Amino acid sequence: MNYRHAFHAGNFADVVKHTILTRILAYLMRKDAAFRVIDTHAGVGLYDLYGDQAERTGEWLEGIQRLMEKPLPAEAADLLEPYVEAVRAQNPDGGLRYYPGSPFITRHMLRKQDRLMALELHPSDVEALRENFAGDFQTRVTHLDAWAALGTHVPPKENRGLVLVDPPFEEKGEFNRMAQGLAKAHKRWPGGTYAFWYPIKDVAEVATYIKALKATGIPKILRIELTIRAPSNPPRLHGTGMIVVNPPYVLEEEMRTVLPVLADILSDEGREKWLLEWVAGE
Repeated sequence: MNYRHAFHAGNFADVVKHTILTRILAYLMRKDAAFRVIDTHAGVGLYDLYGDQAERTGEWLEGIQRLMEKPLPAEAADLLEPYVEAVRAQNPDGGLRYYPGSPFITRHMLRKQDRLMALELHPSDVEALRENFAGDFQTRVTHLDAWAALGTHVPPKENRGLVLVDPPFEEKGEFNRMAQGLAKAHKRWPGGTYAFWYPIKDVAEVATYIKALKATGIPKILRIELTIRAPSNPPRLHGTGMIVVNPPYVLEEEMRTVLPVLADILSDEGREKWLLEWVAGE
């Protein structure tokens, strides 16, 4: 598996992932107190959908393009507005040419008191990320391994915020690293909100991951999934998932409104399926 952001920018998984991100940020903004977002696999931040990597896959045409073209039910439209507005902000001339990754979406929503820590290990990506945020005093870009950061960079001094973990799955063992990384970070900062993205390609592998999360004993773990097609052989990405630890109390209800709408827009006809369940309660 390889889900480096540039190849898959704006695809169906990004739409779901970034919708969840914006809803968490919107909740954090309900209080005046500052918060920090730690984005552990930040990528380059902004993607040209007509560039070589994104154009090679064209996945955005069945992701963000569909969402931007479809009329939405009023309640879902309200919940999706922060996400859609963040995309529009990168395309001021209209149309859809550039897609903001999670650091750009986060930065677009931050207030003057909030901060973003964007981590990236890939050498060329971190340089591009630095360039994209040059002169921005609210964003700190760091060349750092994400799994090390989960043991050293939490809690943030604000003691409020979100840790977003969105690995590229270039190497085997990412599911294990996510479970172990969460256990390590949660021990240091049990009150933080954590959002861990994962691909749904191998159903058995996802089941093992969920079992490992349960074994941590960590409470308040919400599982959010959307599949757009039936599993295939050989396996291909057919769904997207997000684990949210200490989710905003409104997130479950918001996802019950938004997920059916996204499933209808993003899925192959008649293949949509979504899941919302608690891996661990209070």
